[in-house]
Amino acid sequence: MNVIIRNIPNSITCLNIASGVMAILCAFRGTEPMWGLDGYSWCWIFIGLAALADFCDGFAARLLHAYSSLGKELDSLCDLVSFGVAPAVLMFMTMSDMGLQDWTPWLVFIIPVCGALRLARFNIDDRQHFSFIGLPIPANAIFWIGYSALCLQGNDSFTQWYWFLPVILAESWLMVSPVKFFSLKFKTYGWKGNRWRWLMAATAILPVAIMGVPGLLWTIVVYLGYSLLDIAAPE
Repeated sequence: MNVIIRNIPNSITCLNIASGVMAILCAFRGTEPMWGLDGYSWCWIFIGLAALADFCDGFAARLLHAYSSLGKELDSLCDLVSFGVAPAVLMFMTMSDMGLQDWTPWLVFIIPVCGALRLARFNIDDRQHFSFIGLPIPANAIFWIGYSALCLQGNDSFTQWYWFLPVILAESWLMVSPVKFFSLKFKTYGWKGNRWRWLMAATAILPVAIMGVPGLLWTIVVYLGYSLLDIAAPE
């Protein structure tokens, strides 16, 4: 295979980590204006771009039949930065900007730790081709985008330890849990075998349309709910 074609998926994967690093840098700018938006908004955008690159590299690998062990390891390393470290920095800066001076913001270390465990387990588990065991780490990042937006809207209670502690423990546990989540990849496009994927596609946008960026939090809650229903009532 042509060396250029073989490395197209890996090049897209590198866009993932580049976006993740940009997200981290933008999070440090906080509410400071930059390029027409504030730092937090750009952080959300760059995490979104990283998620798009994460989807496209796999799509490109399948399309070009350019699979490699290097690509698999590179993908996990990039995901840890973009969907583990970046949301942790985002939440630390969000809670610090909300005026919290106690130990609560430091709980964010749990996010990348569980994210790393989740990715390492994924790499050695051959059962996760069309479903996932544990919450996928990109979904984790999307959840924290919504949570940070909710906090920045002035919902102070969500930054307090008695609320944040159980949320971060539950969200991080989901990544390393035995809970099965259906993949959003379509093998066919009919209803049979894709019921929950089509329902997810149809309803995922509703929380965002109603609530804006904070609705992303509820989109992941919907994903969890559908996955539990899928387990309880398999097709």
